[in-house]
Amino acid sequence: MDSFLLITILIVVCALAFDFINGFHDTANAIATAVSTKALKPRHAIIMAAIMNFVGAMTFTGVAKTITKDIVDPFTLPNGSIVILSALLAAIIWNLLTWYFGIPSSSSHAIIGSIAGAAIAAAGFASLNYKGFLNILEALILSPIIAFAIGFIVYSIFKVVFKNFNLAQTNKRFRLVQIFTAALQSYTHGTNDAQKAMGIITMALIANGYASSSDIPFWVQVSCATAMGLGTSIGGWKIIKTVGGKIMKIRPINGVAADLSSAFIIFGATFIHLPVSTTHVISSSILGVGSAHRIKGVKWDTAKRMVITWVITLPISATLAGLIYLVLNSIL
Repeated sequence: MDSFLLITILIVVCALAFDFINGFHDTANAIATAVSTKALKPRHAIIMAAIMNFVGAMTFTGVAKTITKDIVDPFTLPNGSIVILSALLAAIIWNLLTWYFGIPSSSSHAIIGSIAGAAIAAAGFASLNYKGFLNILEALILSPIIAFAIGFIVYSIFKVVFKNFNLAQTNKRFRLVQIFTAALQSYTHGTNDAQKAMGIITMALIANGYASSSDIPFWVQVSCATAMGLGTSIGGWKIIKTVGGKIMKIRPINGVAADLSSAFIIFGATFIHLPVSTTHVISSSILGVGSAHRIKGVKWDTAKRMVITWVITLPISATLAGLIYLVLNSIL
C-alpha cells in the first residue's frame, strides 16, 4: 500500500477517534443542565443529544473550512501528514486526561493548539497563518466573556419578568421548556464542534494530494457527524456532574437561561465560520446566570479550576504536539 494512502487512512481514523471522544467529552455540557434539573432522564438526554449533534454536524461546513486553511496552509506545509497526525494524537491524549479527571476542558483549544504546535515544530513560527490564527484565538477568548455577559443579562430579564409568578409552577413549566433548549444546545454544538475533525481530515487530504480545495467532501461530513453522534451516545458522566452541579445549584429557569445564552453564542460563531469552545461558552453562560441569580451561590473554586484548565490547554497541547511530531518525524 502507498505510504501516503496509509498515513492518510491513519489520520482519518485518528480524526474520527478525536470526534468520538469529543462526543462524550464536550457534548455532555450540552445536556448537563437538563439532566441536573431532571427535565430529562439521562438516557433520554443522551439519545436526544446524539441525534441533534448529528443533525447539526450535517448542516454546516464553514467552520471546517476555517480549520482547514486558517491555522496553517495545507498546500505548503512541509511534512503535512506527520504534523496533522501529531496534532490529533496530542489532542486525543489531552482530552482523555481531562475527561478522566472530570475537568470540562476545551477540545477546541486542544486541537487548535496541537495543530499550531506541530506546525511550529515542523517549519517554525513562519508556518502559521497569523491572520487566520489570531481570528480564531480572538473567537476562543471573547466567546466565553460574551457568554457570561449574555447569561447574566438573560437571567436578569427572567427575574424581572417572572418575579411575581409562583416559583414551583414556574420551574415546572421551565422544566418542559428546557427539553427544547437542551435540544437546541445539542444542535448548535454539532454545527460547530463536529466540523473541527472535518477540517482536519480535509487538511490531510490536501496535504497528501487527494483533494485540491478546502471544500469538505460529503463522506467526511457524514463520517464525522456519525462519530460525534456515537461518542455522545456513550455519555460523559464526569463532565455532566461538574457542569451540571459543581458550578452552581441549577434550577430549570437557570438552565433555560444558560442554554439559550450559550446556543446563541455558538450558533453565531458557526454563522461567521469561527470555531469556539462549546465547553467555555456553556460553562461561562452558567457562571453568568449564577452570578445574576446569587453571586455567593456560584462555586468559584470549581470555576477557578476550570479557568486554569482552559488557560493551560492551548500551550500544553501545542507543546505535546510538537514533541510528538519530533518523535514521529524521526521514526517515519
